[in-house]
Amino acid sequence: MVYSKDIKFTEVEKKIIEQLKYGYTNPEIGNILHISRHTVKYYLSSIMNKLGAVNRINAVFLLASGGYFKEIE
Repeated sequence: MVYSKDIKFTEVEKKIIEQLKYGYTNPEIGNILHISRHTVKYYLSSIMNKLGAVNRINAVFLLASGGYFKEIE
């Protein structure tokens, strides 16, 4: 599956996705967004489920392939 506009992300998920494209770890994302790494993990799981991704790298690939990052720039 590739990202499509039919997939809706919450505002927190969008903020996490923005950090994922830079390759930040869960603790780093947590520090940037002022949330716990466990909260990041929770939302990252939700993002991956929505995309059908097997890991965070696959999630970023699917988002990029579907043009998600072009939409938010």
